[in-house]
Amino acid sequence: MSEIVDEIGQVDREVGTRRVGQDEAGSVLLRRTFDSDTADVWGAVTSPERIARWFLPVTGEFQVGGNYQLEGNADGEIIECVAPERLRVSWRFGPDPGFSEVEVRLTAKEGGRTLFELEHVSVLPEEFRSQYGPGAVGVGWDLALLGLGWHLADGGLSPDDALEWQTSPEAKAFVARSGEEWGRAFAASGADPETVTATTVATVAFYTGE
Repeated sequence: MSEIVDEIGQVDREVGTRRVGQDEAGSVLLRRTFDSDTADVWGAVTSPERIARWFLPVTGEFQVGGNYQLEGNADGEIIECVAPERLRVSWRFGPDPGFSEVEVRLTAKEGGRTLFELEHVSVLPEEFRSQYGPGAVGVGWDLALLGLGWHLADGGLSPDDALEWQTSPEAKAFVARSGEEWGRAFAASGADPETVTATTVATVAFYTGE
């Protein structure tokens, strides 16, 4: 459990909104500093072979204007790629995804460390947004950053071990703590306490199946 608490505590989380055309988009922002240099982190988030080791297998045309497909998950277009600082892609998931973009930003820090920022801006269906809140997106990215951290530290889990971990008590505890932290970030953005509580419970249940 102490490892889970440590991992959760490595990430700063923010919830916000912005205008996208006539719509109001929600945003989740995650910040974490990794004990790896910028070149290593950039390679981990842009190399198809390495992405498959901590996230999901990915195929596509890996250049600006090209499309990508994450196996069993999202697809989209590579909008911007400025090595080794910034990657921005559209993020299409589900039959009617609407506007959704993910941007990764890397900043070199002293001692060969890297500040990693991931911001996901999306216009979600009102029914989904009101039921789950920002945690539905945020918890998913917390799980991704956990995998990235393990990958950068020691290569990460094997595919079989990763599948086993996903159904473990440790994974459920991680999701529960992540959901609580996103609830705090949601409250800090000005959401009312009843909405925060209801969406946090729904999000944790969604990820754990309980």
